[in-house]
Amino acid sequence: MSNPTSRPARKAVIPVAGMGTRFLPATKAVPKELLPVVDRPALQYIVEEAARAGLPEVLMVTGRNKAAIEDFFDRTPELEAALEKKGDAGRLAAVQESTDVAQVHFVRQGEARGLGHAVLQAAAFVGDEPFAVLLGDDLIDARDHLLEQMLAVQAEHGGSVIALLDVGMENIDKYGAVAIDPASSGGDVVAVTGLVEKPPVAEAPSSLAIIGRYVLAPEIFDVLRETAPGRGNEIQLTDALATLVERGEPVHGVVFGGRRYDTGDKLDYLKAVIRLAAERDDLGPSLRGWLREFVTELPAEGASPS
Repeated sequence: MSNPTSRPARKAVIPVAGMGTRFLPATKAVPKELLPVVDRPALQYIVEEAARAGLPEVLMVTGRNKAAIEDFFDRTPELEAALEKKGDAGRLAAVQESTDVAQVHFVRQGEARGLGHAVLQAAAFVGDEPFAVLLGDDLIDARDHLLEQMLAVQAEHGGSVIALLDVGMENIDKYGAVAIDPASSGGDVVAVTGLVEKPPVAEAPSSLAIIGRYVLAPEIFDVLRETAPGRGNEIQLTDALATLVERGEPVHGVVFGGRRYDTGDKLDYLKAVIRLAAERDDLGPSLRGWLREFVTELPAEGASPS
């Protein structure tokens, strides 16, 4: 059984092998993780989050047609030299930031067999220490230190920690759902007693959904090797975590109440771009003014735009 350990997590794993079909045709040539959220790829926000939380080593689990991701996190000497020659210090710093933010490694998944299979590809990179998994579709606002809290919970309790969001019973069938120990309810840290992937609403154990942040004990790898394909004929990380719970390993949840942007959905992606841009000092004042004018010009609900 996992015990609290003085060895802190130092590594993060980011699965990026998905095909991005919801954003076709844009993702026919550009990985969905590199689609811009204002002026930075969504993936850069994720790497910056890991680095802020004290995880300086990042492994990206990639697939075919994802070479552009490796290029993005690599040096671009010609571009940097051109910007330096022009004296464009601001853009030069922005270009270098993506390379300097963390030490980024890459491994191929080879065959898309689910999130659990993607995480399993990180076994050699991680070794025998706890590690974080960050899914690229979920952007957590930099002002909300969810990952830091999860790492602290793991250091205190051992085992694994998952991020949870109350999505309401009407939406729970779109997510992995958890059952919790009633004695731990009411706070933002709960003891997880069961997990199920995308249950029918009538069978869901709660309205608490698993969102894309995990801090996992290294024991997860042995379980994943034994986990049979589940929903969608894929190896589900949720199923492996359920097995850990059944074996008596501690799994805790951190109930998140902050700002989260789902960039895997087209409408939510647009909302994320607008919200983040509206809060920036350089873009916000002009954008907010334009938005106020735009809203007043919108046709009434159900009317056709002119």
